[in-house]
Amino acid sequence: MRQQVFQHTLANGLVLLAERMEHVRSAAFNFLVPAGCANDPTGHLGVASVLADMITRGAGSRDSRALSLALDGLGVDRDESVGVYNMRFWGSTLARNVPPALDIYADILLRPHLPEAELEPVQSLAIQDIEALEDAPQAKVMIELRKNYYPSPLDKDRRGTIEDIESLTPDAVRSYHSRLFRPNGTILSVAGNVEWEPLKAQVERLFGGWKRGKEPDLTPIPRNPVSTHISKETAQTHIAIAYASVPVTHPDYYSARAAESVLSGGMSARLFTEVREKRGLCYSVGVRHETFKDRGTIIGYAGTGADRAQQTLDVTMAELRKLKDGVTEDEILRVKAGLKSSLIMQEESTSSRAGSIASDWYHLGRVRSFDEVQAAIDGLTPGLVVDHLAKFPVRDVTLVTLGPAPLTMPE
Repeated sequence: MRQQVFQHTLANGLVLLAERMEHVRSAAFNFLVPAGCANDPTGHLGVASVLADMITRGAGSRDSRALSLALDGLGVDRDESVGVYNMRFWGSTLARNVPPALDIYADILLRPHLPEAELEPVQSLAIQDIEALEDAPQAKVMIELRKNYYPSPLDKDRRGTIEDIESLTPDAVRSYHSRLFRPNGTILSVAGNVEWEPLKAQVERLFGGWKRGKEPDLTPIPRNPVSTHISKETAQTHIAIAYASVPVTHPDYYSARAAESVLSGGMSARLFTEVREKRGLCYSVGVRHETFKDRGTIIGYAGTGADRAQQTLDVTMAELRKLKDGVTEDEILRVKAGLKSSLIMQEESTSSRAGSIASDWYHLGRVRSFDEVQAAIDGLTPGLVVDHLAKFPVRDVTLVTLGPAPLTMPE
């Protein structure tokens, strides 16, 4: 099936992407707005998340209830989320309902009410989210890992702090919106059974008058990562690690993804087999690859009983370091099968495609074709993966643990 991807940049800098999928009757849209939590100012950490909740509580001519009813009436399955660099607004519905849905989202992004009366309930929900971390040690240890591994402002957590959330005023939330919501840097992607020319004309009409804004300086401030322990009297120990890899822009990206998959790509992967199945050390273990534009990271987690925590860390690190000694053909075949399966399933999902083409444009400034991605997967070999690991070995590992006693990183 021939892939049809269109791109148009408005005069104000907003990028419109669309992928036509004639075999479906639905469509999905995805806004990436450069207003992520990296922009949260000192004293107002968490303001991006508060804004993401408040912004849909009334916009344009509709109050909060009317807005919800309008989107529900169009059958729009929707969500908002806050990342480090971007705030994401996502929706999917029948293809014919995308135009009226975009009309509503133009109001949400450009003309939100941000009513003062809604701030207190939003603050209450945000504080509950923070307090819930005390009952979610895995989430808490991963947040602390990011804070200790990444340079500022990449180390910020979208939740912020209770003190900062409580100190927010309506004017602070409105100021954040007016300062950071801008067309230059915003990406709108649409995937599904849509017509390009009418879509482009509508987006020009809805967003062409949006005034450009100033791009903030989010240059990471270099610092050395710090390993730490969070003391908590519990029967479990939660182990989180991070070390440098390559970003999606790097020629070795797919070799890095392959190495990750050999370690964690299913129940036959090395970490699951060696740490959990053979030794019964833990109930959860794995690594994943995380990428920003300028850096990539391997993030690892293991959850285990406190009495087995040190052995779990020792065996996990041994497996990570042993990978450079060789990868088998069978492992690479399984990696290829897994990556291709994900690619094929993505081809059939409008939501996945809308998210993927937006991510490609954000990271690469272009949209990768299915053929390009498949060729990269097909080109993987054990030798390429081992060569990559020789260039980017497991070293300078940041360790964060949560439990009754600290652990020692094995040499």
